[in-house]
Amino acid sequence: MANEAPIPDYPRLVRAVLDGYTLPPWGAHGLSHWARVWEIGLRLAETTGADPTIVRLFAIFHDSKRLNENQDPRHGARGALFAASLRGPGLDLADQDFVRLSIACEYHTHRKFHPDPTIQTCWDADRLDLPRVGKRVNPDFIGTAAAKQPDIIAWAARRGIEDFVPALIKTDWGVDFGQTHADK
Repeated sequence: MANEAPIPDYPRLVRAVLDGYTLPPWGAHGLSHWARVWEIGLRLAETTGADPTIVRLFAIFHDSKRLNENQDPRHGARGALFAASLRGPGLDLADQDFVRLSIACEYHTHRKFHPDPTIQTCWDADRLDLPRVGKRVNPDFIGTAAAKQPDIIAWAARRGIEDFVPALIKTDWGVDFGQTHADK
């Protein structure tokens, strides 16, 4: 069996993001959104073949350095740089995987499509959660066949509109929902 990279320390990474997060943790680009992107991305990855570790890390970092809830064209690049600052124990990726994570974060709002199925899966997962801010999912901006499925679009839209809070916030990330949700 080949040497596999250690599993990232997701709770530590989420705490690091929250420690420096300047927006409300339960805002439009906060914890619930990250967790939905995580779950949507993993559901898509079952079909797209995307690397689930990169999908999970994208969910945590892609909006981690937003300065506001509206226009912030450099937030993805800042998120990628922040992820790079945490490389080491707890975030030990091969260089080529870290490049894919960085591209996914940096360009998730500026580019429509990418030939790498992992990067495209990350972007599609984020775009499928747009109904949380009152936007319809535009199939012209979706790149994977999995994300274009009407049942997937409807499932993701419903969760975003209802501001569904995935349990993984507590179970996988170790965030105390009751205490932090009071900040909403």
